[in-house]
Amino acid sequence: MQQKFDRAAEDLGNSIHLEHVNVRVPDQRLASLFYVTGLGLTRDPYLMTSDDNMWVNVGRSQFHLPSGKAQVLRGHIGLVISGRNALLARLASIAEKLRGTAFAFREHNDHVEATCPWGNRVRCFEPNAARFGRITLGVPYVEFEVPAGTAKAICDFYPNIMGMPAEYRNATASVKAGQNQHLLFRETDRGQGEYDGHHVQIYVTNFSGPYRALLARGLISREDNRHQYRFRDIVDPANGRHLFTVEHEVRSLTHPMYSRPLVNRNPAQTNATFAAGHDQWLWAIGPDSSDSQ
Repeated sequence: MQQKFDRAAEDLGNSIHLEHVNVRVPDQRLASLFYVTGLGLTRDPYLMTSDDNMWVNVGRSQFHLPSGKAQVLRGHIGLVISGRNALLARLASIAEKLRGTAFAFREHNDHVEATCPWGNRVRCFEPNAARFGRITLGVPYVEFEVPAGTAKAICDFYPNIMGMPAEYRNATASVKAGQNQHLLFRETDRGQGEYDGHHVQIYVTNFSGPYRALLARGLISREDNRHQYRFRDIVDPANGRHLFTVEHEVRSLTHPMYSRPLVNRNPAQTNATFAAGHDQWLWAIGPDSSDSQ
């Protein structure tokens, strides 16, 4: 009998890739220690190579770290990074150099949480095909802490305005932003700090439809160029009530940087233990574990 498939399980919706998270950092050297030396990620070798900005590759996604007053995301960023023991060793190796900052790290049952020198939190998980798909290095989600009573309406905003499927469960809106990638909005009773300008960037297939819907509601915050626009405010589509603010950089698939190949190094490779052919980090599970179907 021919195997049947759940075809809907492969639907992505309008957003097909969560490409980067942007937070400003006051010190490029300390940022490099945390993101490159500690987490084991890779500075983009082609773009933003001066001392006023740094792009850091995470599989097919990035952190953008321009210089400026520190920005702190209200929530945390999820990463898939294989090799927990190696990660812990790298983080321990930078602790002394980051003494006196907000840097910290701690083991939990299913992840390692690390805090950057200015308070941004990342949760690092081992690859898990059931949870994160085939990636061994990447950004599967960004989670925002939102005021109580807003997640359900946020869950309505994304399908209605952005064409992005969303699911509401346990006071959390889970919005599909790409293959095995989500924007999460989790309700909290804790006080919210002022929004400081950090942003996330997504690629969408229907570029003009959301633009028209946002423009009609006065939500377009910036017109960047023909391939890109931005909005900041998430509102209840039923009545326009403000729910949460975080800038979204929205790009079309005709953007010149769409699907640009990113270099990812193998952080285990050192001059003392160098092995030819092992410089690159393969960000996806190999063919020996592939689904033959």
